[in-house]
Amino acid sequence: MKQDVKHYPCYINGAWLDSASRDVIEVQDPATNDVFSTVTACTVDDVQYALETSEKSQKSWGLLPAQTRANYIYAICDRLKAEREHFARLLVMEQGKTYPEALGEVDDTIRYMSYSAEAARRIQGAVFPSDNPNERLTIHKVPYGVTVALCAFNYPLALIGRKLGPALATGNSIILKPHELTPVTASEFCRLVHDAGVPKGVVNMVSTKNAQAASLLVESPITKLISLTGSTNAGRAMYRAAADNITGMILELGGKAPFIVCHDADIDKAVEAAAISRYANCGQVCICNEMVMVDERIADEFTEKLIKRVKQIQVGNPFDESTHMGPNVSTLGLDRVNQLVQQNIAEGAELVLGGGRPDGSQFEKGNWYAPTILTNVKNGDATTKHELFAPVLPIMKVSGFDEAMAHSNAREEGLSAYLFTNDYKIHQKAIDQLEVGTIFINKQIVGYIQGYHSGHKTSGLGGEDGIYGVDEYLQKRTIYMDYSS
Repeated sequence: MKQDVKHYPCYINGAWLDSASRDVIEVQDPATNDVFSTVTACTVDDVQYALETSEKSQKSWGLLPAQTRANYIYAICDRLKAEREHFARLLVMEQGKTYPEALGEVDDTIRYMSYSAEAARRIQGAVFPSDNPNERLTIHKVPYGVTVALCAFNYPLALIGRKLGPALATGNSIILKPHELTPVTASEFCRLVHDAGVPKGVVNMVSTKNAQAASLLVESPITKLISLTGSTNAGRAMYRAAADNITGMILELGGKAPFIVCHDADIDKAVEAAAISRYANCGQVCICNEMVMVDERIADEFTEKLIKRVKQIQVGNPFDESTHMGPNVSTLGLDRVNQLVQQNIAEGAELVLGGGRPDGSQFEKGNWYAPTILTNVKNGDATTKHELFAPVLPIMKVSGFDEAMAHSNAREEGLSAYLFTNDYKIHQKAIDQLEVGTIFINKQIVGYIQGYHSGHKTSGLGGEDGIYGVDEYLQKRTIYMDYSS
């Protein structure tokens, strides 16, 4: 086994870190829990070096013409296109998503970065009239400086593209910190950065299991902007750690998306969307369908059809073309979710599908969990109270849209929601009053590059994607110019 374990280094100031004098992070294949690779674990000194070189490189990088910066991003995209299958295989091995999902993630990463490159020459300021003659009032947009990108484990590559693209296009340097469960893709991505000739220090990558080293990234006065995709608790920790320096923040945090099905909905369309939006990537999507709230008048028909549809989901080897769902990335995460399922059953919920490992010897090792459905669930039960991030779907009956919206708006988070109805008045009411950052109306889970991905309440601050996302990486600088003689 040992000879099959490949090592991946970290990347700082245009060079690869030697692992001989450093500890390593072992990376497991979620399908078997076997260690298939190691990644260099950075020290506090390594992180400080990354910060200092990022700061130095950003001064000249930010002064380059925007289109010159964009051309470097395009060069990275070209290399990623050429190695599409290689990166997809890495994603399957370290994250567990199916091979088609992994190919889709590579394609999305290219689109995220290409969009940012296209946006580089469209960065706009403003000119306003002055109150006095012979004066000019202009507002310019300028980079923050050193950006720290903290990436979650569910999309190890796409989250890099989502953050690196706009950061580089707008003149920031960036330090990538992948999740310790999924650092391999980030190391390989930096190989593309290096081959594209990006000036050294503009893109650094550190992986670490040292809490002090990780904290330094956030607490250092060199860091001027933090882009985090993670849990709400992680976001709160970032806020506290960066408070002394009042560091800029882009926080995409946890959610608990309700899937609201009204009595007049197209039931078959809603069923298909509910299944796809829950079990994609083994339920590990922040905007996934986390709980169904279905009108009691159609609840039985909807539930019966949904169970039938979910039974069709094939769980197995993520490289197999017939597989629809692979393993979960985290053993600890599944243990937590299974505890919530068992607790909800004790609270009176009925387990109608799944509820543990699938049957078969191939599932004895690894982080496997069968597609699961719970019925007779009440608001406030264990599976409705906490974000699941797993292939578990609680179904709750409601009297109508108003009750569903009241339950949703009473929650502390507000990332996304789904709504199925043909009543245009309810559409407008949801747009006006549903307290979330994204609403899918008669639509399954999707994320267009030109959209804006943001959360309300404790689901985040700022956002990513589209022109609004690019703007998050820019500060405003106001100029009052007197040109009188």
